[in-house]
This record gives sequence, C-alpha cells and structure tokens, in this order.
Amino acid sequence: MDLKVIAFDADDTLWVNEPYFRQTEERFYELLGEYSTQRELERELLKIEIENLSLYGYGIKGFILSMIETALKVTDNNISAVIINQIIDLGKQMLNQPIELLDGVEDVLQSLKRKYRLVVATKGDLLDQERKLRKSGLSHYFHHIEIMSEKDDTNYIKLIRHLDIKPEELMMVGNSLKSDILPVLNIGGYAVHVPYHITWAHEHIEDSINNERFNNVERIADILEFL
Repeated sequence: MDLKVIAFDADDTLWVNEPYFRQTEERFYELLGEYSTQRELERELLKIEIENLSLYGYGIKGFILSMIETALKVTDNNISAVIINQIIDLGKQMLNQPIELLDGVEDVLQSLKRKYRLVVATKGDLLDQERKLRKSGLSHYFHHIEIMSEKDDTNYIKLIRHLDIKPEELMMVGNSLKSDILPVLNIGGYAVHVPYHITWAHEHIEDSINNERFNNVERIADILEFL
C-alpha cells in the first residue's frame, strides 16, 4: 500500500453513538406502550426513519421528527402534547450526551499522525457532528473534516479530489460495511472494518466481502499491526 491519507468514520468508530439511539428507542416504546406493541413500534419507526432520510438526512434531529411522526401514526393523531414534549426531551438528552471515546482511538491517532494525513469522513447532521468532534478533543489530529449527506461512491470521489490523491492512496476505517467499506472499495481505495457490537438495521448488508484491499480487525488498535 502506498497510502497518503487514512480516513475515519466518527460514530461508533471513534466514539460511542448507536447505544444512545437504542436507549432512546426503548424509552420511546415505553411512552407508547398503551397504543401498540414494541415489535410494531420498532417496525413502524424504522420504516418512517428510512422514508425520511431523503428529507432529513441522518442524525438525531431527523430521528426526533421520525419518532414524533411514528407516534402520530400509531395513535391516529391522538397523541397528547405531553408525550410529544417528552419525545422532544428525549432528543435533547441525546444531543447533550457526553462523548465517550472508544478504546485505543487516541493512541491510534497519535501513532498514525506521524506518517499519514488523517481525516474524518462521516455522515449526519452538520451541527451535531461538529459538536461531537469538538467535545471529543480529537480535532487537532485531523487534516480535514468531511461531513457527507450520504456515504456513497460519488461523495468519496469528491473527497479524494479535494485531498488531491489517487483512490489507492486512501484507506477508510469504519464500523459500517455499507457506508464505510463498500463505496471505498468500489472506487479503488483500501478499507478496514472495525465492527461495533450494535449496528443500525439500515446499515446491514447480506453479502460477504472478498477483496484484496479489504481488512477486518477486532479493535481499532489492530490497524497499527499491518500498517
């Protein structure tokens, strides 16, 4: 590998994220327990979230709006203002969560910064992702921050053009095979999958990956062993 740039996903690669969504969902299901079963609420919320991605994008704010829409739908628009306010409060609590770095992250960044340009390549709400990066204390490690509306081939190509590198000079590190790995392999880059114990259903893929430019590791610190 003739790498010049190593890009990192943010949520559930650098810091904890998805567990906060799961905890909020559980509280949401409790709020609406008298109107529907948890299974039905899970199915309806996921469906509405995915339908709304083209309108709201990824992130907590879109999630809050999708919870409110779900509540209105399963109650035939009879949900009380009190519960709507409670749903909004759940979202605000998520936005104010502290940043919990994952094990080994800062050691890896310190080590790699000596040899490579490091960037963050993430998706989600701009303000929210900027807030999390600022609160993480990791900003000084990164040459560039890229917050995408969607992580697809086109946006990764825009990123490598902005960085003035060839695709084979980029390695992407992330927890999502769908968003962090496949698009980068498609354009000719390298990719390392660092699985996280919780993954949003929308990020799952069925097929296995067989590509010489792909690596799978258990922990982010394992990257240092083969670089």
